[in-house]
Amino acid sequence: MNPLLERIHLCTLCQASLPNLPKPILSFESTSRVLIIGQAPGQKAHTSGIPWNDASGEKLRNWLDVEPSEFYDTSLFGIVPMGFCFPGRGKSGDLRPRPECAPTWHSQILTALTDVKLILLIGSYAQSYYLKERSYRTLTENVSHYRDFLPDYFPLVHPSPRNRIWQKKNPWFEEEVIPELRKQVRMALVP
Repeated sequence: MNPLLERIHLCTLCQASLPNLPKPILSFESTSRVLIIGQAPGQKAHTSGIPWNDASGEKLRNWLDVEPSEFYDTSLFGIVPMGFCFPGRGKSGDLRPRPECAPTWHSQILTALTDVKLILLIGSYAQSYYLKERSYRTLTENVSHYRDFLPDYFPLVHPSPRNRIWQKKNPWFEEEVIPELRKQVRMALVP
């Protein structure tokens, strides 16, 4: 196993704030070509140890037009959430990602990933952290102006079933953004 990944898997930085024992859920190799930065693992991922192993992951793989075998091939895709462990549930869904992970680990991970060609920023937490002053006022504006962030970043809405209403209100996402997303991912996967 990668020494950095080994150290991350031993991390207990926010243990006192978690509902379960720490169980960082992420995967990458130095050769990963597309990096997926999402929010935090959900309860299903915490239980299975497999990121994006739910309806959101199925939708994301559909958007990317990749099979699970490609998606979970760490030489192709790295999966690094903003918070590495399941943060627990709140009144309206999962709690926000723990704030300790990204500042502690992300720069080390990005330094270790020598072949990344594209970074997908899924959701507002990842976009706020990485786009900083380049970010538009809203997630919808970031996603609609995705070209402004290429070739480095591709901002996306979270593929959660909870966001079906957003997708219905924004048909341009399926019509314009998804085809370009697929094109950018295919280009990034070419060695």
